[in-house]
Amino acid sequence: MKTLSQICCTVLATGLLLLALPALLAAQATGSVEFTAHVAPTGGRPEPVRELTFYLLTKSMADIRVDAQHNDPAPDMNKFIDSLKVSPKLKSWMKKHHTVRLVGEDFIKSLTADDIMDVPEFFTAYMSRNVGFKGAGFPEPKFKVSDREAHPDKFKQEKEEYMAGIRKFIAMSPETIEGIDAALSQVNPSVKWDYQVADQRKRVENRSYELAEERYLAAQTDTDLNGHGSFENLTPGNYWISLMAIQAISGDVRLRWDVPVTVRAGETSRIALNNFNAEKPGRTDQNVNQ
Repeated sequence: MKTLSQICCTVLATGLLLLALPALLAAQATGSVEFTAHVAPTGGRPEPVRELTFYLLTKSMADIRVDAQHNDPAPDMNKFIDSLKVSPKLKSWMKKHHTVRLVGEDFIKSLTADDIMDVPEFFTAYMSRNVGFKGAGFPEPKFKVSDREAHPDKFKQEKEEYMAGIRKFIAMSPETIEGIDAALSQVNPSVKWDYQVADQRKRVENRSYELAEERYLAAQTDTDLNGHGSFENLTPGNYWISLMAIQAISGDVRLRWDVPVTVRAGETSRIALNNFNAEKPGRTDQNVNQ
């Protein structure tokens, strides 16, 4: 027969087991994530991302941004162009080329003799730029303003010949197009457009971070001096490790992550964050995801 002390020990052990059982079951019903984060500067060795806050989200930042943009869509370029106080010809040209940037090498290369002759702003800028070529092969006008009324047919013919001569000169000397963007500074709407685009992107990014914290934040943690971090007691499912608005910087490189990870009950998922699975690498002198 069992002694009274043996019975008491058995009862105590059973009681302790029953008390510990919920914690054991909970541990088996949840999972965890361990990660390391390193950044390698250009031409350098990877360095640990030390003491930086990482977030575990239930939805990717990429998808959260899409949600945020539904309520704040990107500016419509055609509507912007319609609002400009420029000639209809210039509006048509900008819509055709899907650009409002009237400056720079790419813009100059996109121009043809027909563009210069057909768009009033381009023609005025070209003539202003090439006034110095008169007497050096540049066509000279033969028509007179006084002939407009007195001899309209002659005026029309001579003006058409003059314009055809300029068109031919441009085709034969395309280098004369270079530099006309300086004369277009007053009508170039790219600065205003860039401001609208950047402002909308900033609003979307800010709203994305708000949504991430309000609706999709499962956990957060800080990395140690070795770039190691962990998330504990997680409900099984799919998550994303993110820095949200923060960037991990090393030398000339800055990184953010939006990396998926699956959590399974009773298991620890491990993942290494580095340059190769970063959301968007860039240099510190550039604007990233603005």
